[in-house]
Amino acid sequence: MSKKVLVMCTGNSCRSIIGEAILNALEEDIQAYSCGTKPSGAVNPNAKRVLEKVGEWRETYHSKNLDEVLDIDFDLVVTVCDSAKESCPMFPKPVKKIHVGFVDPDGKEFEEFQKTYQEIKNELPQKVKEALK
Repeated sequence: MSKKVLVMCTGNSCRSIIGEAILNALEEDIQAYSCGTKPSGAVNPNAKRVLEKVGEWRETYHSKNLDEVLDIDFDLVVTVCDSAKESCPMFPKPVKKIHVGFVDPDGKEFEEFQKTYQEIKNELPQKVKEALK
């Protein structure tokens, strides 16, 4: 049975979407989702471009509110920005939470999105696997 992981940030336009895509691309039994505490309503074009470039983009990825995923029974919630960590909402059932923060590349050049992707890929999967043990 796959483990369900929710990746949260504020806008759900970049870091959490990238985290969701990286976790879903793993050869692990993990099903990842993402949402924002204050979703922007759109995926950042550079975040999408990075994911397309590495072959991890799915057309189903979109910026969404917690309400859209609240009925899923998550095994783990990961916040990837300090704001989401501080305002992480309560869930209907107890769920383990961890924080793995990353700098927001929004408003910066494409190369910064590539760096952010690599930082998330280097750190997030290992932290998630450890937390799910």
